[in-house]
Amino acid sequence: MRQPTGEAGISPKAWYQAACERAGFVCDTRQIAAIEELEKLWRQLVEFKNRRNQFLGRSLRSPQVPKGLYIWGGVGRGKTFLMDGFYHCLPYRRKRRIHFHNFMVEVHHEMKQLAHESDPLMALADKIERSTRLLCLDEFHVDDIADAMILGRLLGALLERGVVLLTTSNYQPDDLYPHGLQRQNFLPAIALLKRELKVLHLDSDTDFRMLQMVRDPLFMVSGDAKTEEQMRSLFQRLTAGMHSEVGFVEIGQKRIPVRFVAREVVWFDFRELCGGYHDQSDYLELAHRFPTVFVSDIPGMSAENAAEARRFTWLIDVLYDNHVKLVASFETALDELYEAGRNDSESQRIFSRLTEMQTRHYLELPHRTRGVTLGEPHSG
Repeated sequence: MRQPTGEAGISPKAWYQAACERAGFVCDTRQIAAIEELEKLWRQLVEFKNRRNQFLGRSLRSPQVPKGLYIWGGVGRGKTFLMDGFYHCLPYRRKRRIHFHNFMVEVHHEMKQLAHESDPLMALADKIERSTRLLCLDEFHVDDIADAMILGRLLGALLERGVVLLTTSNYQPDDLYPHGLQRQNFLPAIALLKRELKVLHLDSDTDFRMLQMVRDPLFMVSGDAKTEEQMRSLFQRLTAGMHSEVGFVEIGQKRIPVRFVAREVVWFDFRELCGGYHDQSDYLELAHRFPTVFVSDIPGMSAENAAEARRFTWLIDVLYDNHVKLVASFETALDELYEAGRNDSESQRIFSRLTEMQTRHYLELPHRTRGVTLGEPHSG
């Protein structure tokens, strides 16, 4: 990932100040308060590293591991943006940043691989500790009983081994897994989070993600000379310039070429996304991973591109069901997307959904990262 300013080692305060000076960036007082806490943690980790190096060389006393942070607040308040900035600022090699859902998928997979161990969960904690000092978990949430039963012991074991946790969540700790099965068994994990991490409420009244998106049209005309510039500008503002130079994303076992990709935003050309051998499961994984998707040069749908049109239908249905925000350029006007004379229920549904996806109401819906299954009845 590219840094918005400077190299690893710049402090979070300096990084955020540089961001505030960029055109189009909205500086927020509550984000500044969060930056103060991130600055403290950054300095503690840098000092810890220096003291740890001294301990390994001369001293007999190991330094105390810093206490991590649990940052929670509403959608679009900048939690992920601040986490990513902190991650890139920290001059550590042993650090990892991962979406919480993907982390739990890995946990379940690793535990199967370690099933021969006397305690697979503790063996996994040992394995994580060897490679990770700072673990950043984005969008921490619990809606699965299997995850709930694992998390308390795993988080406790990681903290005991000196792994520093930085998490973001839409929920305060007490509101995690609110109506889950056997929730009483998860309460010790909640107590652990509150005891071992500093809980910070990022309670800004501004949804910065939506603020960026309501400023500009989300759907544009491919042939317009300004379209590429407008889409690129919006992509830069949504990602704060922190996008990868990697030219593809891996979905399932497939590599799909992209124009750009960041932690939460990805930009495809239509021919790569709907012109290949993709199915609904590919689009579902894409929708769970990325809250915002850009698609360029969407053509009119006709009998000549029937296969691509079918995949486009799957794509829009899946994005819509998971509340993914869509930025796109079309070769035709939206009401002319389907060939003249086609007035079936499918084309009407897609037109209706594309229209709704531009509304403020839709942009305010929280992104779904799991739980929507293929074949779920359509609602509109």
